[in-house]
Amino acid sequence: MSTPDAAAPLLVVDDLHVSFSTPQGELRAVQGVSLTLELGKTLGIVGESGSGKTVLSRAIMGLLPRQSTTQTGSVRYRGEEILNAEPRALRRLWGTQIAMVFQDPMTSLNPVQRIGHQITETLKLHLKLGKDEAKETALSLLMQVGIPFPVERYDSYPHQLSGGMRQRVMIAIALACAPRLLMADEPTTGLDVTVQAQILDLLSTLQRDRDMAMILVTHDLGVVATRTDEIIVMYAGNVVERAPTKVLFSQMSMPYTEALLRSIPRIDNPSHTRLVAIEGRPPDLINPPAGCPFAPRCPYAQNKCHNEKPPLVEGTAPGHSYACWFPLAAPEPAEAVVGSGVR
Repeated sequence: MSTPDAAAPLLVVDDLHVSFSTPQGELRAVQGVSLTLELGKTLGIVGESGSGKTVLSRAIMGLLPRQSTTQTGSVRYRGEEILNAEPRALRRLWGTQIAMVFQDPMTSLNPVQRIGHQITETLKLHLKLGKDEAKETALSLLMQVGIPFPVERYDSYPHQLSGGMRQRVMIAIALACAPRLLMADEPTTGLDVTVQAQILDLLSTLQRDRDMAMILVTHDLGVVATRTDEIIVMYAGNVVERAPTKVLFSQMSMPYTEALLRSIPRIDNPSHTRLVAIEGRPPDLINPPAGCPFAPRCPYAQNKCHNEKPPLVEGTAPGHSYACWFPLAAPEPAEAVVGSGVR
């Protein structure tokens, strides 16, 4: 691998395709995704389960199984091609340049090792710190992520901590070596609403204070409404809409984006209000439909939608693009996300 170019954009993904070989056939999980992320900016990647957002983030990190995976396109970190690079070459980027906060801290943390050991292990490996210096740095990290009584927690096991505290430990491990890009994959899954907000606010504060770039992967548009600079909406492995965050909520054009927004619970709704669900199921990615992948579930679909796949085209606002033959004429107003339980 060559030396990274500090003048290049931090991350550039170009026409990335990821597929998996299965007994039923080739499963096309990511189809032609492109994006650019600059240092200090936050990108939200949004979509239902199975939309390809987690596969995309793990492909960027080089964490997909190689035996059954085909990846084409380009992923460049500071101008350096890292797609399909050998794990040995990627290890010098993991932790020190790119880090990840995974979805479930209980399965990501080692259950038989103390919290302090799991943090200092990273510091000793990548930064070559001695035992005492590594412990001091680990305690400082625990304080930075808001864990009370860090000296006591340093010697705790993961099962002795709450879900929110375990996620804070994961964030501390990810930030230990001061990476320039932090990827957070559904970092609040399984946490109650209050703790979700605390974790998301913590990530935003740390990202701003450390001038990192961040990719926030979630199924909830409400999560990214006030915490991102740009949003990519994915469906069935495709980017179906992308825009600066304010533009997306004021001028959304893709019916799927509208459906995601409407499915967010509103705190101003009366008690026992029926939740709005997106009818139907995502398409089979082994045998995808010929037309728009969202057409079978779309209330606005016409014959053309079922027969021809729409390309990603530019909208009227700078940086806005969408894949829809019949874009929304009257988008949902941006203030609709204010009622989300996570703000």
